[in-house]
Amino acid sequence: MPQRRRPPLNSPLSDQEVAALTQLANGNALHQQREADREAQLASRLPLFHSTASACEAQPGGMKILMISDVYFPRVNGVSTSIASFRGALERLGHSVTLICPDYPLGQVDEPGVLRIRSHRVPGDPEDRMMRYRDLLALTPQFAGKAFDLIHVHTPFTAHYAGVALGRRLGLPVVATYHTLFEEYVHHYIRWLPRRWLRWAARRLSVHQCQQLDALIAPSRAMQDALSRYGVTTPTTVIATGLALESFCHTQGAQHDSDFRAHYHLPQEARLLLYVGRAAFEKNINFLIDMLPKVLAEHPTTRLIITGEGPAHDSLVRRAEEIGLAESVLFLGYLDRNGPLQAAYRAADVFVFASRTETQGLVLLEAMVLGTPVVSTAAMGTLDVLKEGEGCLIAEENHDDFASKVNRLLSDDTLRQQLAERAQSYAASWHEDTKSTELVSLYRQILGASLINMSK
Repeated sequence: MPQRRRPPLNSPLSDQEVAALTQLANGNALHQQREADREAQLASRLPLFHSTASACEAQPGGMKILMISDVYFPRVNGVSTSIASFRGALERLGHSVTLICPDYPLGQVDEPGVLRIRSHRVPGDPEDRMMRYRDLLALTPQFAGKAFDLIHVHTPFTAHYAGVALGRRLGLPVVATYHTLFEEYVHHYIRWLPRRWLRWAARRLSVHQCQQLDALIAPSRAMQDALSRYGVTTPTTVIATGLALESFCHTQGAQHDSDFRAHYHLPQEARLLLYVGRAAFEKNINFLIDMLPKVLAEHPTTRLIITGEGPAHDSLVRRAEEIGLAESVLFLGYLDRNGPLQAAYRAADVFVFASRTETQGLVLLEAMVLGTPVVSTAAMGTLDVLKEGEGCLIAEENHDDFASKVNRLLSDDTLRQQLAERAQSYAASWHEDTKSTELVSLYRQILGASLINMSK
């Protein structure tokens, strides 16, 4: 068969050839541009990786830990607080910790030992960011060069899947802390699907992810029990997050009670109830608002102060207005942890809390260590934190009982002072160094088991 003659290079192109070659050229150029952008972005991160890792080298005999999380400051929540607490304490104990987390468009502060991965917004969630999985895994050669001992994952999204993948590539054991009982959260944010189905799906996903790990950490016994009921068989250890007592109590620019009241135009004679935490539906803040009229009946100058931001804020404001409490409920938004938050704790007469899904309840310990007595329900993680009379009164989740406990404290200055004193001594037993020592012990057990498995 005669060969088909190729047209001369300078011959005119047909419309079809123009379209095909243009598409090919554009695709190739786009691919090259994407690869160039990706290489440039990774290159810009490598100096940061080297500087962050070298800033916290392990002491002789210390371990090198790679932590990965989908959230960290400036995103304020319990996971961020837990990570910061353990990182600081582990490094004081002579270990090296490198944290991989998302970058944030606003409020981000660079710090040694923290590598920020490029991220994008999460649809329907303005507070969180989603790390780019491929950007994280592309740093595998650099991670290998740092000779980490193990990987500790803190969240079940990109961080989980990247942590498991890195563990396989680097031959490292992977442990995760199960911070959040997702079955109690998802229905607040995915309202168009049946709640029962969502709970089932959340449990199944949790089991699948937990079974991929070498070990699990639960921040409370209640969380450990929940995972066991799900069918998780991965070895699980309860290690609660400790509190950075010294740094939290001795802040720069701390305010006094009178300063706090003056700043928010609160009468000196007003009795103050305080809630600290995310303004989220699962926190059961509406219960506190609905309970308040029974407190006002005995103490009419009482104010309920709600700090924190979140998706339930507008709903809570409307609820306070609907039941005629707009003047008695004060929404302050987020308070900085370097003075303003401590001033709120110290100014409050009673700290109130009614969350049903708390994995631990660090804010309860924060209130206690600053001498603010607590009235709270005891559910999930708060069961491990609260002990009747040790700085707190435990209430049932009904308006009459909860309000009666609050009224009792507001009416009895002697009892309130006794609880305040006991609260401070009790909270001291939750020092972060104590909890981090427990974590180090677990790390060493995991590494020992890993060596035994490799030798088989």
